[in-house]
Amino acid sequence: MSRSFDLPDVDRFVAGALGPPGARVFYLQVVAGAEVITLKLEKAQVAALAGYLAELMSDLPTPSPDELPEQPELIEPVVPEWVVGQLGVAFDESRDRMVIRADEVSAEDEEPDRPDAGVARFALSRSQVATFVVQSAGLVAAGRPPCPLCRRPLDPSGHVCIKTNGHRPH
Repeated sequence: MSRSFDLPDVDRFVAGALGPPGARVFYLQVVAGAEVITLKLEKAQVAALAGYLAELMSDLPTPSPDELPEQPELIEPVVPEWVVGQLGVAFDESRDRMVIRADEVSAEDEEPDRPDAGVARFALSRSQVATFVVQSAGLVAAGRPPCPLCRRPLDPSGHVCIKTNGHRPH
């Protein structure tokens, strides 16, 4: 049985990655008081969450740059509670908070809605969301640069480009 979390107020909400570009592992980390919660997820999930939050924030009054907290880094040791499958976002108007919901991924041989799957809910202030959006955009962009022809990631050891029919490594 995986742990679940429901945190109405958090001190920190950050995405981070460990490892070299091309082999990075991505994490969400939430700090509430003395509790540090780390969840593992995919780069695409970080990008999608940040993009969606940025879109939602465009409809709300934006915090000034002075109101944004410093962009935090992951607290080590990084030990994930579980792997994120689905992410959801809601806005709690009464508390002026964005609520992030993360559901644990289910293995293919398990029930999709098993009762012991982990669920995490985190309520974030607008300034925390704005900081996350900026920090996550930089994190996602810090990966391998794309090939100018096919847009696939370039490896330091070379790249067989499909646009050149694989004949000219970059």
